[in-house]
Amino acid sequence: MINYIWGWMILLSLVVGALNGRLEYTVNEGINAAKNSITVVLSFAGIMCMWSGIMKIADDGGISSFIGKLLSPITHFLFPRLKKTGPAMRTIIMNITANLLGMGNAATPLGLKAMGELDKLSANREYATDEMCTFVVLNTASFQLIPTTIIALRAAAGSEKPFEIIVPIWLASGFAILCALVSVKLLSKLCPVPSSKIISRNDK
Repeated sequence: MINYIWGWMILLSLVVGALNGRLEYTVNEGINAAKNSITVVLSFAGIMCMWSGIMKIADDGGISSFIGKLLSPITHFLFPRLKKTGPAMRTIIMNITANLLGMGNAATPLGLKAMGELDKLSANREYATDEMCTFVVLNTASFQLIPTTIIALRAAAGSEKPFEIIVPIWLASGFAILCALVSVKLLSKLCPVPSSKIISRNDK
């Protein structure tokens, strides 16, 4: 679908440019944008490699385990029916920790694994459980202590102060997560579905 959308946008821009007698300018700008994108991507790649390395060092230094312990009371509150030491809870904590540290590449496979573990505990696999919905919301909002991607993009675009966006991102992400979690919890109470059950082997 996205390919069709981009295709029609490009075609429309060419048609409008031709009708306005500015087709040459439209084509030239497209070529210049393609050239600039290579420069931005290379700059972005270098910055991302640097921050990924820093986060990897922090992870190997035990920060992930420390954050995981701090998150335990919060995750137990959000997922009260999940066993604290169960595979689903462990994977969820690992996913949240990876997102906090800005390790998006590591968070994605952990998120998929967490959903797989939650699916195993579902009493009705035709529906998403409350735990699945809560986790999707939490993972999508993904509060980050260091928003590596945005910082890298700003630096690659020539920003003199790429880090000044951190506090606004914290505030926006915090409010987004709060609103999303409140909505999920309210909807789970107001609109219960058969998927809300967790099968008994979760307690083993």
